[in-house]
Amino acid sequence: MARVVVVGAGYAGVMAANRLAAVGRSKVRVTVVNPRPEFVERVRLHEHAAGESHAVRPLSGLLHRDVRLRTATVDVIEKRSVRLDDGDAVAFDYLLYAVGSTSARGLAGSENVWSVADLDGADALRTRLRQLPPGARVVVIGGGLTGIESAAEIAYRYPSLEVSLVSRTVAARLPESSRASIEGRLANAGVVLRTGLRVTGVRPDGIETDAGPLPSDCTVWAGSFDVPDLALRSGLPVTSDGRLRTDDALVCVHHRRIVGAGDAVAPPGHVGAHLRMSCQAAMPMGAHGADTVLALIRGERPAPISIGMAGQAISLGRRDGFIQATHRDDTPRASALSGRVAALLKERVCRYTVTAMRFPRAYRWLPGPPSTPTPTSAPKATQPQPHPQR
Repeated sequence: MARVVVVGAGYAGVMAANRLAAVGRSKVRVTVVNPRPEFVERVRLHEHAAGESHAVRPLSGLLHRDVRLRTATVDVIEKRSVRLDDGDAVAFDYLLYAVGSTSARGLAGSENVWSVADLDGADALRTRLRQLPPGARVVVIGGGLTGIESAAEIAYRYPSLEVSLVSRTVAARLPESSRASIEGRLANAGVVLRTGLRVTGVRPDGIETDAGPLPSDCTVWAGSFDVPDLALRSGLPVTSDGRLRTDDALVCVHHRRIVGAGDAVAPPGHVGAHLRMSCQAAMPMGAHGADTVLALIRGERPAPISIGMAGQAISLGRRDGFIQATHRDDTPRASALSGRVAALLKERVCRYTVTAMRFPRAYRWLPGPPSTPTPTSAPKATQPQPHPQR
């Protein structure tokens, strides 16, 4: 029986562990190593910070019954084992690397910001928002999906606060008509848009921009993401931004017993250049990573990944939303959906992600764009749900 260790229990890690256990059955013994015994729905962390959502659920109720959970942090990955922060070690025959991503903190004065990139950050922001008096100023930095959702959610839950969104642009990757619609809906939700600005630093009482200072009683960072440095510390091949380098089947380029999946992994551009950090990409990567591990165990050559994107869904409070349809290479289509229907569809997307992890054998995904080689052994695809967070 092959020993498989899955490092990380986010969307990619849980999907991979459950698929390994469900498909591999008696051929594998799966152990998940994760710092906490809960699964965190990152797509709901902006809701959690605003005080509404239940973004945390026990892993014991989500992992396959044959998967073992080890609550610890991996300090280093060695040749055939992982060393844990409690001094213990777990041996493996194969390892699936799914450590995810977290908030980037390169901005000067980043100790003065709150974040929704992880549960600890969302908990701290939740506490801070409840402490603010009416009229207090909340500044959200970042015009991507995380920033848009965070600003709208805070404005919806705390109408007495003055919420601003600061960024060079809002939803920069979307068509001009979509950006205009989102900006209008943010304004209707009570969010003050301050676009065309570059943030250069954060102080306890505000932010510095290239156009001068802006006061703030609570500054929320919703900018770029970083990945943990575990692969780098372990001497594994990484890209300049710290992601694990893999081949087109998600196998580590210099360690054939390590397979990667999710935000912290960089497959070659011809199969992965269009895969942005999102659960929309992480879940099929987790499923394919599990299939790759099982192929290696059987002595077979694993198939290259073929993953297509479907769209970007954005919540704008609890009663409004915006969904931008995309081509499989994540470039936008002409069609979009907005309003209450979009908000309801986005909620169904969030629920679908958890349901899909509970039925890993049946999980299918959209194949990659035409320029991406699609292996004949790839799973039959159905339309996936778009990722609403980033």
